[in-house]
Amino acid sequence: MALHELALERRNLHGHFSPELEPVLEIEPGDSVRFSVPNHDWDVGPGEHLEAAREIDTGHALAGPVAVRGASVGQTLVVQVDSVEPGPWGINHGGRGHALQWELGDGIGRTLGREVTLAPFLGVMGMPPPEPGVHSTGPPRPSGGNMDCKELVAGTTVFLPIPVAGALFSAGDGHAAQGDGEVSGTAIETPVTAQVTLSLRDDLTLEWPCARIAGAWLTLGFDEHLGFAARKAVDGMVALMERELGLSGPDALAFASVAVDLHVTQVVNGVLGVHAVLRDDAIR
Repeated sequence: MALHELALERRNLHGHFSPELEPVLEIEPGDSVRFSVPNHDWDVGPGEHLEAAREIDTGHALAGPVAVRGASVGQTLVVQVDSVEPGPWGINHGGRGHALQWELGDGIGRTLGREVTLAPFLGVMGMPPPEPGVHSTGPPRPSGGNMDCKELVAGTTVFLPIPVAGALFSAGDGHAAQGDGEVSGTAIETPVTAQVTLSLRDDLTLEWPCARIAGAWLTLGFDEHLGFAARKAVDGMVALMERELGLSGPDALAFASVAVDLHVTQVVNGVLGVHAVLRDDAIR
């Protein structure tokens, strides 16, 4: 399996989703891609900014798209998050016009004389919707995108239903730390260098993303209505429990009510997110 590099260059970045975007790289299933991206607002550091084509690239700075040979609609893209390395600087906001500048290093974020533990992840991992044209990077979709799920750190594996031939995977929006909900609208937004390994599965049919995290399974649902997002996350978890535990649908739902936790992923992207978590030791 090969390792490919995408340099931090304007030609490797885009700020919108579209099935018509030409891939910057084509890889074999099982290959890895290492890439660097600015923060969500195209900043590479304090006062250092990459210019975007603002008439079209109005969203997050994303690396890609990366085409996976043989990927077809109906398959599942398996995204193994190998590493996410934040830069030395980050920013987040506490309301209109109020920003905190963060110093990042040694797994700690520091500002205002206080510290938080870092848990870096990619806020955006996903593929374009199948409809032609330009699509915002803002809302998460069934094929992923701006999920902003703090659980998807290095070492996790994300499973995404493929909506277009070749997959056309993109990623970015580095977060050094975030709470469930992302209640101010931003995490600690930071440039990152990351590596993912992309492969395909023919034997797993999904409607919404799911993930394998440390010691648990996770399913995600997105909707403009938080209750509907929760329903989608629960439906995904019931299906997962049928696959992984061999439970019938009604039995899986009953066990889920006892052993599965719902978390509000984010409430700030227009399309809200909920993730359901089943710990490995919850059902014995």
